[in-house]
Amino acid sequence: MQVSSLFVVLMGMGVTFFGLICLIFLTLLLGKLAGGSAKPAAPAPAAPPAAEAVPNRQEIIAAVSAALAEELGTDVTGIRILSFKKIS
Repeated sequence: MQVSSLFVVLMGMGVTFFGLICLIFLTLLLGKLAGGSAKPAAPAPAAPPAAEAVPNRQEIIAAVSAALAEELGTDVTGIRILSFKKIS
């Protein structure tokens, strides 16, 4: 008995989608069994925003130089930055 290619394709797709649907239902079921019924705690009041520590220009240039040196495979002392502008 010879099986057509279309039958094999449809059977494979059917088995795959059936398996994926079973995985979805099993995941939902295990989520409910593992404590999905617990209500989330009330959110804590937001803390006032703290002033962010802005790094100074020399620290930024040092970090950029280190990143360039690492990427180029050279020493940091071999890199000379002539211009550094903020792009907004």
